[in-house]
Amino acid sequence: MAGDGQKKNVLLMVADDLGLMLGCYGLGAIQTPHVDKLAAEGTRFTHAFASTASCSGSRSTIYTGLHTHQNGQYGLQQGWCHFQTHEHIETAPAVFNALGYQTGIVGKVHVGPRDVYPWEWFAPSLSRDVRTNAAEAGRFFDKALETGRPFHLTVGLRDPHRDETRGGFGNDEDDVRDIAVPDYKPEDVEIPPFLSDVPELRTELVEYYKSISRMDLGVGLILEELKKRGLDDSTLVIFMSDNGAPFVNSKTTLYDAGVRLPLVVRRPGGEAASAAGVVNPNMVSFVDVLPTCIAWAGARDEDVVTPNTGKSPRRVGRPFLDILDAGEVLPEDRWPQRVFGSHTFHEVQNYWPTRFLRDRRYKYHRNIAWRLDFPFATDIYSSLSWEGIRNSGQPTSTDTPEVMLGRRRLRSYIFRGPEELFDLERDPEEVENLAQDPASAGVLAKMRAALELWQEETGDVWLFRDGVSAVTTSPAQRSGLQLPDRFDFDPARPGNAVGPHWKPASAKAPDANLVEFG
Repeated sequence: MAGDGQKKNVLLMVADDLGLMLGCYGLGAIQTPHVDKLAAEGTRFTHAFASTASCSGSRSTIYTGLHTHQNGQYGLQQGWCHFQTHEHIETAPAVFNALGYQTGIVGKVHVGPRDVYPWEWFAPSLSRDVRTNAAEAGRFFDKALETGRPFHLTVGLRDPHRDETRGGFGNDEDDVRDIAVPDYKPEDVEIPPFLSDVPELRTELVEYYKSISRMDLGVGLILEELKKRGLDDSTLVIFMSDNGAPFVNSKTTLYDAGVRLPLVVRRPGGEAASAAGVVNPNMVSFVDVLPTCIAWAGARDEDVVTPNTGKSPRRVGRPFLDILDAGEVLPEDRWPQRVFGSHTFHEVQNYWPTRFLRDRRYKYHRNIAWRLDFPFATDIYSSLSWEGIRNSGQPTSTDTPEVMLGRRRLRSYIFRGPEELFDLERDPEEVENLAQDPASAGVLAKMRAALELWQEETGDVWLFRDGVSAVTTSPAQRSGLQLPDRFDFDPARPGNAVGPHWKPASAKAPDANLVEFG
């Protein structure tokens, strides 16, 4: 790390709907020299995972070190959705305010309420003008230099999120038309494996690539503002995205296309600086980001005291500073190779609660409301690329059009069972569900038990038995209520007098993490 007398600053840059669409992550058709350079100077994680594939929810996990079912940011913050982080939750700005840091956010915020996220320097903007973002970051750095305080700055880059049209990504907006980006061509784009090749998709990918290149320019401009003030040698730089690319079969899903994302970290500090160009294969979660920043500041997570200390659940993430230079998979006793995820809403009408557990080989999904169709986000449903894909079905032997999303049948995307299990070594795109495969029964039981234990320990009210929350009914269970040990209520067998009955696996009381309101 930086020397003991040197301030330890944090610069966190969060792209919007980026996915793994970067040159340094193997996309040869795109030009992202600034993020690529940052990766060459530090660590590029290949197995970094968001907890949820929705903008506000994902950002809340980055800023709290908690999953959305713990922090209350169950879905999008804006407009009619109006999901908000619970008032008793500790957040990054509150933590770093308590540590004496100058805290700030520039650009997209997308979490609330304001008093739960008390950034000192609050400069929200939905502009895609990366020059404006960089200039505002420069003013923030100047203030920190003037006062002599360390800083924690978040920059929420608007790109490459969709715009308000059906196929655009902001490239024609008045304030960015003069920003030069590469002239990509439809015939040169690379079709992601989770999508099917149709002309409308190629047209959208051209616009998407341009937006990504503009975002990349913004990263370069912000890093230049940092460097010209001599702050780059004392600042931990983190670059990441909030969720997968804004196309069907990616964003809003907990498949890897939605949650396996870029994470690039450059640590300064002389001999303790990050080794250059490390490709780190260890599994990390976005809930690890805040604990990592706290560790970089030289503080212990348990010693941070904010107004919400003692009210907020204990952060579940782990600091990954000590494994930044690991270029190989570490043993389990040093760094556990598993991540969890938690999605409940995107927009308020997009209710589809699901949880996942992923290790190096298997991915398990527990789909709580599996009897509902999987919902479409409004911008994805309205897109020209989806319209092209949905009308691209090829006749089958029964003359029924079969629409494919990459290798996935559309019907399998819309209709999912209560459990999904995938062998990622054989099936990295999570297409062949092994939940009903007798040969995989042992793996299924192990993954299910591990996920449910995690749900208990994190107070997840969407741990369901017999169609109700096993967590919220825990007081009644202590008074004699018995829950049949099945996921869903069965009106053909409504009784609960005869077992088997559900029992919590954890010694911790199922409602230990709940906070009563009212």
